[in-house]
Amino acid sequence: MEAATKQSVTNRLLTVKSASGKTYSQLAAETGLTNVYVAQLLRRQAQLKPETVPKLREALPALTEELIAAMMSPPWRSYDPNLIQEPTVYRLNEAVMHFGESIKEIINEDFGDGIMSAIDFYCSVDKIKGVDGNNRVVVTLDGKYLPHSEQRTDKMVSRLNLKGSTSE
Repeated sequence: MEAATKQSVTNRLLTVKSASGKTYSQLAAETGLTNVYVAQLLRRQAQLKPETVPKLREALPALTEELIAAMMSPPWRSYDPNLIQEPTVYRLNEAVMHFGESIKEIINEDFGDGIMSAIDFYCSVDKIKGVDGNNRVVVTLDGKYLPHSEQRTDKMVSRLNLKGSTSE
């Protein structure tokens, strides 16, 4: 999908959401999705699955068949490089960069040599009251642990078994 087309569809989807008067958290509660995933769907950063269509259509009745079809196609997952200049995004990036090494070390201690998936991944944003009574933002990053594999030749699909291989 071209960037201009993606932006056009995204603008239309966000107009439907705005006209509904509902928040991402309200839409999440109605659809059984996380609030961040609903935002990802409406920003064309995630693909709408067939089993979710009825719930989303009920939550946002103004969605047209054309918009539903666009949402069901694989998205072009991209972002504007200038997004980092937006203060909230900048602070999130700063937090990950500041705490990243420590988080990585704890993942390695608790799980072993590996990473957190951003594919098999859930993300949500919640509002809570802190012990001091002030509003606090809770960002949950819930990703599947993926161990790094040792690159052993006996675990590899032999290149000789690949169709059309010319290796000896």
